[in-house]
Amino acid sequence: MNPLYTVAEIRLIEHTAAQRLPPGALMQRAGQAGANAALDLLPFSTSRARVLVLAGPGNNGGDALEAAAHLAYAGAQVTILHIDSGAPSSPERGHALQRARSSAAVFAELNLEAIAGIEWNLVVDGLFGIGLKRPLEGQLRELVEAVNAMPCSRLALDVPSGLDADTGAIVGVDGVAVHATHTVTFIGDKPGLHTCDGRDHAGLVQIARLDIESAAFQPSRQHLNDVKFFARHLRGRRHNTHKGSYGSVAVLGGASGMAGAPILAARAALLTGAGRVYACFADQAPAYDSAYPELMCRQAAGFDFDAATVVAGPGLGAERRAHELLAQAIGSASPLVLDADALNLLAADPPLQAALAERASAAAAAGRTVLTPHPLEAARMLGISVSEVQADRPAAARTLAARTRAVVVLKGSGTVLAEPQGHVVINTTGNPSLATAGTGDVLAGLCGSLLAQGWPAWEAALAAVWLHGMAADVMVTEGMGPIGLTAGELIPAIRTALNRMVQHHGRGI
Repeated sequence: MNPLYTVAEIRLIEHTAAQRLPPGALMQRAGQAGANAALDLLPFSTSRARVLVLAGPGNNGGDALEAAAHLAYAGAQVTILHIDSGAPSSPERGHALQRARSSAAVFAELNLEAIAGIEWNLVVDGLFGIGLKRPLEGQLRELVEAVNAMPCSRLALDVPSGLDADTGAIVGVDGVAVHATHTVTFIGDKPGLHTCDGRDHAGLVQIARLDIESAAFQPSRQHLNDVKFFARHLRGRRHNTHKGSYGSVAVLGGASGMAGAPILAARAALLTGAGRVYACFADQAPAYDSAYPELMCRQAAGFDFDAATVVAGPGLGAERRAHELLAQAIGSASPLVLDADALNLLAADPPLQAALAERASAAAAAGRTVLTPHPLEAARMLGISVSEVQADRPAAARTLAARTRAVVVLKGSGTVLAEPQGHVVINTTGNPSLATAGTGDVLAGLCGSLLAQGWPAWEAALAAVWLHGMAADVMVTEGMGPIGLTAGELIPAIRTALNRMVQHHGRGI
């Protein structure tokens, strides 16, 4: 089920496995796996392929040296840049260096001008692995920048050098990391390859478990999102149903000048299957939505929030009236999605935070709340900076979920979902086309729609984020993005994706 492992967990698995294997076996297996991945990337006959291998001073460099030897034995023209810190290295790495020197690979000096003047077919990055703590500086930084400018495939061994394997952030405030087109990661997958800067730097990720037996792996608290996590709630529809069978959604928002946000959320709820959808406006409500007159536009004042799943926040504003309406929504027993201005109001108001905590304790509302912050909104709620949130997105999402006792969807590249018990899931669908106004409102409306149709909060959030990203991915393949895709265009694509998913993965009615 796509588990993700922290550096500490990988170290433990590695230690457990190494005790049962001959010395150096795991490094040799990693080198073979790296070489196999490299051979798959060579565009033509191996004997004519020019491969540059970057071998750092640690065990990741040992993996690279092993890979270089295998590539040279396979006939590739291999050049090794061997970075020797002068510090003692492991015996396994020493043996790998001997094997590389015994092969036909050529060892070269670190001369950036000479390296840049060669037309390489592939660069293998084995500078630094999962243990890097300091930013790349000096010649190493220049080397990484030169490699990133090369018009060839770049294969990272384990993780791209300069990237934090746990968080996906580049190490250092002004750090650099290898822009890999492909990564072969060893033993188990890492969260940092799939969120924050990881999605831009890791490229296509494949996992090489190095033939480690399953008993060495402990259960993980982090996973990549997968349809399997929510497929049991995908169901076809019976003929003998009516609009009341599929729940009601009330979108609370629409302060002056921000009427579009709740309309987008309401349209998303409507087109993804909610039986009835109300757009509840803090300011003057329009008579109807001309594009979808099926939406019922209402004044938020006096609306019974116990009568529908509530999506609160899109365009809600920060006026006193917004605060009072949000308090009513939080005080309801209905499933609740908090987004946008609702999160900003919460962050600034301890009584609202107390009401949210009380809601989590109430039997009728417990476990039925989803928060969908972007990094700035999460930072406000946690009382930290955006850079601190982005420095460790899984930790930020997990902390916010525990504090609010709600499901948290921390939006961004590699959206991170967390539940109060500490389980984290990183989403892999989606692309830069979603970086435009209104897509968050659409996600909130989609999540509210699934809640209204009876989905549990955790599965509703997982499915909503998956579908939201998948629809954007499909639209990009059809030429409608990533540049210029609008939130409104995304909604029908989500409807199509949901129906196809029900057809392929849905259970009986």
